[in-house]
Amino acid sequence: MLSPKERIIKTTFELFAKQGYNSTGINQIISEASVARASFYQYFKSKEDLCVEFLNVRHDYWFNELRQFTSKENDVKSKIISSFDFLLYMNEKEDFRGCSFLNILSEIPTDNIKILTVIQNHKRDLRNYFSALVENTDMADHIYLLFESSIIESQLFRSNELIEKSKKIIINLI
Repeated sequence: MLSPKERIIKTTFELFAKQGYNSTGINQIISEASVARASFYQYFKSKEDLCVEFLNVRHDYWFNELRQFTSKENDVKSKIISSFDFLLYMNEKEDFRGCSFLNILSEIPTDNIKILTVIQNHKRDLRNYFSALVENTDMADHIYLLFESSIIESQLFRSNELIEKSKKIIINLI
């Protein structure tokens, strides 16, 4: 049995993925999570605070999945290619939902520093992930940019074609 906070987060994952951030209201989350309004506000002062928590949980989940997925690979090239295979896996698992962070970024006002900072930190961590694998920072940034664009394009076209093309580019670059 999940705690009220865990039910709120789980419901938020489902609703933000299905409806987006702006189209999901607190009342709907409370109702579908089967929690009391007081329970919601015990954990979250606002929808913005809930979004920050959601993104932090998503960050941890996503990076844990990425690291576990790529952990079988020993050399740099294989680990990088495996990172792109991870996108194929996530597209299958999440039905081409794309990047939760960029999805929310497109819905928040530009002055929402609280949420924007969490999104920027996630992307910085992803960029650092590739920098830790590749000594050449220009190469690492190139891989990062291909990775990010692969996420967006696969979501847009509901296709893994450009992920596969990005993998071929990476193979030729390394």
